[in-house]
Amino acid sequence: QVQLVESGGGLVQAGGSLRLSCTASGMFSINAMGWYRQAPGKQRELVATISRGGIAYYGDSVKGRFTISKDNAENTVYLQMNSLQPEDTSVYYCKASVNLAPFRPGGDYWGQGTQVTVSS
Repeated sequence: QVQLVESGGGLVQAGGSLRLSCTASGMFSINAMGWYRQAPGKQRELVATISRGGIAYYGDSVKGRFTISKDNAENTVYLQMNSLQPEDTSVYYCKASVNLAPFRPGGDYWGQGTQVTVSS
């Protein structure tokens, strides 16, 4: 089955940096991957996505601070987070849109989430 395993969360001071990783397995191919976040009492929001062709899209609140990238050979997506602020504190979730076989879309899968806490 498709699995997404995230890593790299933690506690950092304001102005610091963290790098998240998410590795997917169990699928035939990946169409797109992305990062979302959800803080307590808030809706889940898009952070960044990257397409099969490498086109990146960012949420307004992270533009210029976060960078999404991927390693196709390793089925891994990264999120480099710089200039972190307390308002970036959230659980960060990885999402992958996959194919389960050639020309057979498999839908979206989510990771278990990784906590990022930014102290002021």
